[in-house]
Amino acid sequence: MVNTMTLVPMVTAAVKIPVIAAGGIADGRGFIAALAMGAIGIQMGTAFLTTKECPIHPSYKERLIAAAETDTVVTGLGTKEPVRCVRNPLTDNYFAMLKQNLPQEELMKPLKGSLYRAVNGDLTTGSIQAGQITGMLQEIKTVRQVMEDVMNSAEQVLQRLRVCPKSLASKIRW
Repeated sequence: MVNTMTLVPMVTAAVKIPVIAAGGIADGRGFIAALAMGAIGIQMGTAFLTTKECPIHPSYKERLIAAAETDTVVTGLGTKEPVRCVRNPLTDNYFAMLKQNLPQEELMKPLKGSLYRAVNGDLTTGSIQAGQITGMLQEIKTVRQVMEDVMNSAEQVLQRLRVCPKSLASKIRW
């Protein structure tokens, strides 16, 4: 898997259509970085899972807020359906089965319906799908608060960048 910081500049250089950056973006810093890399906008997913308006089970939201960025793993690698999710007994079982070199059909059986189980509160056999930005999530907010926070922090980044190049230039030694 290629991360956003690598992929977006490569894609924007290779295509003549507008690019929306996605993956690992949860605040204004990521938004401005995506624009700097040539994207015309962003898509955020995990940040909206923890909003009051998101209709998933409260325990799913609480697990995302409690998770660190290092708590996610990718299941389904080598298939057409790789999924990043928060580590739990389901993912531990998946990786144990993977080590046994079981056929793909056997590996996929416990994953069938697992997102449905998670969004309904089963965090043991459910797939708690989320990105690595879980480590940035601190509280349940409204969608409006998430958007306002993104835009406010983007403005702070732009303000810092307006000042930074002058002071930074004096510190660079060639």
